[in-house]
Amino acid sequence: MNDYIEVRFAVNPCDEVYTDILASMLCDAGYESFVPDESGLTAYVKSELFDRDNLTEILDNFPVPDIKIDFTDTFIEGQDWNHEWEKNYFQPIVIGDNRCVIHSTFHTDIPECEYDIVIDPKMAFGTGHHSTTSLIIGHLLELDLEGKSILDMGTGTGILAILAAMRGASPVTAIEIDPMAHVNAVENVATNGHPEIDVRLGDAALLAGMEKVDIMLANINRNIILDDIERYVSVLKPGSRLFLSGFYVEDVPVLEAKAHPLGLETMSVRELNKWCCLELKMA
Repeated sequence: MNDYIEVRFAVNPCDEVYTDILASMLCDAGYESFVPDESGLTAYVKSELFDRDNLTEILDNFPVPDIKIDFTDTFIEGQDWNHEWEKNYFQPIVIGDNRCVIHSTFHTDIPECEYDIVIDPKMAFGTGHHSTTSLIIGHLLELDLEGKSILDMGTGTGILAILAAMRGASPVTAIEIDPMAHVNAVENVATNGHPEIDVRLGDAALLAGMEKVDIMLANINRNIILDDIERYVSVLKPGSRLFLSGFYVEDVPVLEAKAHPLGLETMSVRELNKWCCLELKMA
C-alpha cells in the first residue's frame, strides 16, 4: 500500500473559492485528494511526490493577494485508502428528491434512486457535494434530454456528462483541461457504462469548428467563463441552453453584462450556499 503525506493548510481568511483554487494548484504537483473545511484544506500526496520547497513556491504564487496560508505535513503509513475515503470524506449523496445518487465503488449502503452514478474521485472536484455541481444536476433532472446534444465544459470527474447520457442525451461531449481529471473522467465514464461519451483533454480552443449543441454546461469559475463565453456562443444552436456555474450570486450581473450582447437571454438564476447557476438561452 502507498505511503502518503497529509498536508494541512490553514487559510486566512478562509473561503471556499480560495480552497478550490489551492486544490487546483496542488493537483499539478501530484496531490490526489482534498478535504476543505471552514478554516482551510487538508490534502494528500504520495510520499515520494512530496516536495516541501515546491510546495512553498506554490503558496508564494497563490494568485489572490492578502491571503495567508500556512501548512504542516504528517507522514501517513500506507493503508486502505478507499476505506478511509468511505469512512471520513466521500459519502453517498442524493440529489433531486431521491432521483439521483452519487457514490463510489467502495460504498455498500447506497439508497435506491432512478439514476445511480458511480464515481471514484482522484480529487474532491465533481463528487457532487459541491453546491455548483448539485445546482446543475437539478437542472439536468428537470430537462427533457432525450436525443439532445450536450457539451460539458470542465467536466472534472464526469458526473454531469454521465447523468446527461443516462437521461438519453446524445451525443455527449466532455472537455477537461487537467490531465489527471481527464483520466479520472474517462475511467468514470467507462465504469458507468457510457463509453460513447467523448471525453477530450483541452480547453475552450477545442470548440473551434465543433458542431453546435442543444445544451452546454460550464461549471468552472467566473473569470474563465468571462474569457471564454464568446467561444461558448459559437457552438450554441438557436434556442439552445447554456448553464453556467462556479461563481457567486453577486457575480451574475457581471456575467449577464458579457452574455446579453452576445445574444443570450437570462432564463433563471438559482442559488445554493451562496453559489449560483445561471441559465441562459441563445436567441
